[in-house]
Amino acid sequence: MKTIPNYFITALLVAGFVASTLAGDETKNKNPELTANVAEAKAAFLKQEADLQGIFDKAAGYVLFPTVAKGGLGVGAARGKGQVFDKAKVLGEATLTQVTVGFQAGGQAYSELIFFEDKTSLDNFIKGNFEFSAQVSAVAATAGASKNAKYEKGVMVFTLAKGGLMYEASVGGQKFDYEAY
Repeated sequence: MKTIPNYFITALLVAGFVASTLAGDETKNKNPELTANVAEAKAAFLKQEADLQGIFDKAAGYVLFPTVAKGGLGVGAARGKGQVFDKAKVLGEATLTQVTVGFQAGGQAYSELIFFEDKTSLDNFIKGNFEFSAQVSAVAATAGASKNAKYEKGVMVFTLAKGGLMYEASVGGQKFDYEAY
């Protein structure tokens, strides 16, 4: 019976460890392009409204959608993909979907940032027990806007138009799907 040399076994163990480590890193960040876009959008929000840093620091978590594309002609739809954070730790990805009916024409793209006031609000989002009703309003990220912003039912929403400001944003009827990393 042939024996396998120790150096061969050691090499296999090391290779297995390296492969599992690399695979582990990949599962923590399944979408590096989305991660880069989220970081860029966060920087844009902070550039527009530096006082948001205090809200980032105090919030239990947040979800940031770097691009939400919205368009319609009579019937409208919006969709975006973002990342969910517990403080500074990324937990997974979220997808935003919105359908609207009424007088509308055109399209726009914007970033959306949702802060969670407490762990319960964040957990409700993660568990899928979360959607915006028509009463929730978004605050346009402008200089000084965060000073007057308040949590409503455990969430606070900011929007930032791509290439400009969106002074009014409807977030009613938005639904979210969450996928953990």
